[in-house]
Amino acid sequence: MLKTKVKILIIFCLLIFNSTAKAKNPSELIIGIVDKASSILSSNSSDDDKIKQLNEIAENNVDIKGIGFYTLGKFRKEISSEEQERYADLFRKYFLKSFSSRLVTYTDPKINVISEKIVNEKYTIVNSVLIATEKRPEVKIDWRVYTKNPDKPLIRDLIVEGLSLARTQKEEFRSVIQNNNNDINALFKTLEDFINK
Repeated sequence: MLKTKVKILIIFCLLIFNSTAKAKNPSELIIGIVDKASSILSSNSSDDDKIKQLNEIAENNVDIKGIGFYTLGKFRKEISSEEQERYADLFRKYFLKSFSSRLVTYTDPKINVISEKIVNEKYTIVNSVLIATEKRPEVKIDWRVYTKNPDKPLIRDLIVEGLSLARTQKEEFRSVIQNNNNDINALFKTLEDFINK
């Protein structure tokens, strides 16, 4: 699927998808996300319990379905409604497993929110920086927050050092499908293999 380095970035950044449910300001959403992630990852809970907590928070604060259909690209219009439903279910499981199974290796990530830019009534970009440590350099992370419902902002994408992770995933999925004669079942199998391993 994704190249290892990009995949690690996606997984790490997605760990931060937790927040206070009532946060309305995009910057406050991200700050709450970081605080909650640090609390969970620094706790003495079992790995299984941490994964469960992170999954629940991700499902409440990330537009998983929206990201999923974006990453499917033009193929969304070329498959049946039953195949769309199957894909949505597989993508949700893939999405959650791809970050939660690795989040437990991180402890106390430090991210500073720098600024935010309202793109339009539907989107705000929150600019932040992952603070450098002895083991990793500073990383610029921009969060694309969907704000159509201001009472329930949802994360739609991360741009890490200028690289859109949703777009990267979209390209990976397109490659899988095109390399298999445009057969959507090849993508289903790829997702299922990852989920079941």
